Amino acid sequence: MPSLDRFIQFNNETIDARQLMHYENVAKSLTSNSMLMVNERKLMEFQPEEQSMSISVFWRHREENLMNAGRISDIYILAEGFWKDFNLNIWRDYKEHQPTTFSKWMDQLVFCLEEFRLIEKIQKKRVGTIKVFEKRIQMYLSFHKQQLVVNSQKGFLADAFISYLYVCLYEGTMHKTGPELFQKANSIIQKAYDNSHTQSSVNMVYEFFYLFMDDLKEDTIHEYYSIISSYNLQESDFHYHKGVKNSETGEEETKETIEEVFRSWHRENEDEKGLHLQFELEHGRSGKADQQIATEEGQEGHDITEIGKGQSTGSTAELNSDNLSLKNSDSLKKAGTAFGKENVHVVYEENRIITNPNIEDKRLLVNYRIEQAPYVKAFVDEMKKRMEQKQIAKRENLSKGRLSSKLSVFWTEERPKPFYKKTAPSTQLNAVFGLLVDGSASMQDKLEDTKKAVLLFHDVLTKLQIAHEIVLHYEDAYEASESKQPNAFEWIHKLEDGQQDSGLDILSMNAHEDNRDGFALRWMGQRLERRPEHHKFMLMFSDGEPSAFGYAQNGIMDTAEAVVELERKNITVLHLFLNDAEATEEQLELFRLIFGKKTATASSLEKFSDETLRLLKRILHHVVKSS
Repeated sequence: MPSLDRFIQFNNETIDARQLMHYENVAKSLTSNSMLMVNERKLMEFQPEEQSMSISVFWRHREENLMNAGRISDIYILAEGFWKDFNLNIWRDYKEHQPTTFSKWMDQLVFCLEEFRLIEKIQKKRVGTIKVFEKRIQMYLSFHKQQLVVNSQKGFLADAFISYLYVCLYEGTMHKTGPELFQKANSIIQKAYDNSHTQSSVNMVYEFFYLFMDDLKEDTIHEYYSIISSYNLQESDFHYHKGVKNSETGEEETKETIEEVFRSWHRENEDEKGLHLQFELEHGRSGKADQQIATEEGQEGHDITEIGKGQSTGSTAELNSDNLSLKNSDSLKKAGTAFGKENVHVVYEENRIITNPNIEDKRLLVNYRIEQAPYVKAFVDEMKKRMEQKQIAKRENLSKGRLSSKLSVFWTEERPKPFYKKTAPSTQLNAVFGLLVDGSASMQDKLEDTKKAVLLFHDVLTKLQIAHEIVLHYEDAYEASESKQPNAFEWIHKLEDGQQDSGLDILSMNAHEDNRDGFALRWMGQRLERRPEHHKFMLMFSDGEPSAFGYAQNGIMDTAEAVVELERKNITVLHLFLNDAEATEEQLELFRLIFGKKTATASSLEKFSDETLRLLKRILHHVVKSS
């Protein structure tokens, strides 16, 4: 299975999300495939079923310029080289007939020769890539020279020959050190300089095989290339009913390039979407049939109209519960492709938070507001003072407006501008805020301080008459599956509520299960995007990294992409980390990868409200200054 072949990360290292997005954009541009994703694995390879390609971890822990050059060269080789010019028909035929002995060795020789051929071709087509490939080749030459010595000493001749071939390709066959045995292959290696097709590489590998088949004792121990794994060679990985497979054979011709394979996988995925397939068996076609075999074509937007019931005499409890859940799912909305590729299977609901006012909550609300009153008053007074200063400030040296008392400019300047204007008074700041509160289970022990900070945020903006929205977001971990990830947004204060007091709603917040941050950011972004205010800000209160179904490593990348998307729409995203201890360097680095420099941390829970106020002050000072 594909999952068994994936590269396992043994540490918490994470590639810079914004940097990875840059590589992804380059790959999308070179391949003209907007669905393409880029990730990092042990070796370069393609994963058509995931619509992704992988750059190698070989480039980690190197100087910044070498690391970037190495990674971008991986992208060039995969997206500009193998994507377009590696012939899959020849590769399939080779795999079907290749000898069972030394198969790993032969595969890697093919990829080594193809890489050399494709690098030469890319450099001729894109002259600007030459410097990047020079750095790449020097790094790999150093690596393979070392491996040649080590593997030769250990007797790993198959591994040693791969390194010998690499060094010969890029430095020539003259004066190369290594086992004397390898020198008899020099005449074959010379053919690589005239190599112009995948078939030529395969032919050369067979020559190497027959030349060394009696000298090699075992196949390669190490793996240096993994461009195409055996599982992603298949054109389709679906199960057909007996009788259907034969009827569909020959629907499309065999894919000749990796580009065509990716397109076919993408089309298959698009075709297999939709609620109409929910109750189909394996790969059964959409639609329903009556006794007269009349058919109706299924569509993605269709609702479920019938549920079949078998003749089992068992309990009907399960069926009844399914019916109930289907009725309740009417209010759920589908995320689809509008909220990012990691969230296509998300369904979500939007509700007002359920408030049950009681004496204890009312008492707490009064106490919190008495405690925060001096801070709120001082903050509001400071903002109003700044706004007044801005209003009375003059704009001088204008061509029209009020006549200034400084009339000497008529004699001292060639083109006098003796007029001035006062800044038009404004009753409120031209800004709108959206506050996303992490509703995951890990927030349980931090709820009291979170409520205080949110209440402070709400009271300050209400007194300044600034439109704002406060939303608790979370994912239902118990109901989440590969085909459906239920999410919920609970409005604590809506944009349409204006100056309404939502204090008791804030105290009604509860912790739930998971947090899908990238999805929540895009959802709130759509709300703010429609607003007329000039300045738009989004704050995210969270106590950690994204965590949801199938959203571990991908969640970091998805959230970073969401932040960049919102910034392009002139929505500023700020992150405030809530924790009961000082943030570690690893956590700070992770937040910088996701949110850039717009992230702040509170050293303790008690200081979370202070940090919220400081962040809010900085934002509003910017708004007043630019008004």
